[in-house]
Amino acid sequence: MTRILIAEDEARIAAFIEKGLRSNGFITSVATDAQSTANMALGSTFDLLILDLGLPGKDGLEVLEELRGQGENFPVIILTARDDIQDKVAGFEAGADDYMTKPFRFEELLARVKARLRNSSNQQATENTVIQIGSIVLDLHTRKVRVGEETIELPAREFVLAETFFRHPGQVLSREQLLDRVWGYDYDPGSNIVDVYVGYLRKKLGGDLIETVRGIGYRLRT
Repeated sequence: MTRILIAEDEARIAAFIEKGLRSNGFITSVATDAQSTANMALGSTFDLLILDLGLPGKDGLEVLEELRGQGENFPVIILTARDDIQDKVAGFEAGADDYMTKPFRFEELLARVKARLRNSSNQQATENTVIQIGSIVLDLHTRKVRVGEETIELPAREFVLAETFFRHPGQVLSREQLLDRVWGYDYDPGSNIVDVYVGYLRKKLGGDLIETVRGIGYRLRT
């Protein structure tokens, strides 16, 4: 499932974009300032970023340069009120894939999102789409898992959860991080949905693969 990060500090605009994208089948998360945008995007499993330049804390261009400098190559669409040609040039030079100005029509934004995702998918098709930890192999293209000689098909949420762990081997991931990266929106803090889905993965991939770090979250053993 395609995950999109919306970096927008104006709640009305963020909610408008989020509602439209979700109605078209995307999983969304919202960041409302520069620091949270960087924290959520770095090392994440987002497929695309919609980035406002006027974020609190730091200019959006600085965030974009930081992400590109750290090797994050997912598509970025700048969505901003800045319509000066120099701003547009600066945006592309910082690593943006597209640039839209406010006010905007959602239909056009959606078309650009789909176009950038198609381009990204075509590029990734020529790259390595396999992640392996020990005897377990995740094929990101076919969305299947191979455990030894056995091939397992995981439901969409379970696969995204497995992919999140496999992209961060040995790293402790909190329940809040997993909720945000896999489900894309807030749950009741008392919800045990992460624990339930980790249990599903343990049954299918091996009980000792994912380690519980008491009081914090989970970690993929390497």
